[in-house]
Amino acid sequence: MKDETSKIYGLVLAGGQSRRMKALRLRSGQAEKAALCYHGMPQVQYGFKLLAAFCAKAFVSVRNDQKDLSEFRRYPQIHDLFESEGPIIGMLSAMKTYPQAAWIVLACDLPYVEEKTIAALVEQRNVSKIATAFRSPDNELPEPLCAIYEPQSQKALLEALVSGHRSPQKTLANSDIELITPSNPRWLQNVNSPEEYERAMAELRGGW
Repeated sequence: MKDETSKIYGLVLAGGQSRRMKALRLRSGQAEKAALCYHGMPQVQYGFKLLAAFCAKAFVSVRNDQKDLSEFRRYPQIHDLFESEGPIIGMLSAMKTYPQAAWIVLACDLPYVEEKTIAALVEQRNVSKIATAFRSPDNELPEPLCAIYEPQSQKALLEALVSGHRSPQKTLANSDIELITPSNPRWLQNVNSPEEYERAMAELRGGW
């Protein structure tokens, strides 16, 4: 592992509303999508463990109304500092709290992410760019929710928020970033519906 990785903090994004997963969450008895289990543990725990292995510190990003939930109480938290929604809010809140850190950001709806995924980001990190991100196999655009953001990315993300364009993917696509190709495109496959959850569970149990 490179020495520069000691400068990286980790952020698990757990503050999403996950409206499309509401029926599944209710059926499973889980209030939050981040509490769904793919690897024998809640996904927030799985993501936190992955990032903690590569980062000097790791945190879970939650909305203010989530901070006392049992799913998140055990983790160091960063609470939303902006009155808006979307992953860009959690990312900017982390950057405002620790402005000198680079951040590995990981969403809770990427169950195929593994240690090799994070290692590939860290090994190919380019600190002279504002971010290092995988190229999505779906559309060739940067995948913003499994990426490393350097401290200088805060300016571009804040400008996007102020302008009303809250898409971190569009921000990265229009910025000077290190774009890398994942050795396993399945890493970036997300789960946003009960059907996708059931498929992912079956594949992960089978060793995909």
